[in-house]
Amino acid sequence: MKPSQLRFSALFAVLLSAVLLNTAAHAETVGSVDTAFKLIGPDHKVVVEAYDDPKVNGVTCYVSRAKTGGISGGLGLAEDKAEASIACRQVGPISFTGPLKQQEEVFNQSLSILFKKLRIVRMVDQKRSALVYLTYSDKLIDGSPKNSVTAVPVDHGTPIPLK
Repeated sequence: MKPSQLRFSALFAVLLSAVLLNTAAHAETVGSVDTAFKLIGPDHKVVVEAYDDPKVNGVTCYVSRAKTGGISGGLGLAEDKAEASIACRQVGPISFTGPLKQQEEVFNQSLSILFKKLRIVRMVDQKRSALVYLTYSDKLIDGSPKNSVTAVPVDHGTPIPLK
């Protein structure tokens, strides 16, 4: 195989991995609003997505974030802004599928074709019987300090199992 073919194959593998990882977050789109009209391609928008915590039944996190439109956004090549807001709520009886780590990344979603991700981390506040969720974005080289935090109280009669 020629070096140029090898480079192309490697780039294709990286891009395919990025696309597959982007679907790993299991987000469900709740809705969106347009923020800027684009003549060609989709408009810029703010999307609201729901994420069910995979280890805590009865908790859903709602994340709003910017989604870039235009030609590059329509092709999935645009880099979305590192701004997001989160609100997690009890949507049913809280139960745990097993012990939780004190701090654990529970979701991530790619915001660009290669290196930028939106991350959601769950932290356990045992003293106050609460689950704290933090959202932020990072890049391979330089992340963003922009973040948002929310907490879900857990009834004191339901102990939070820790690892």
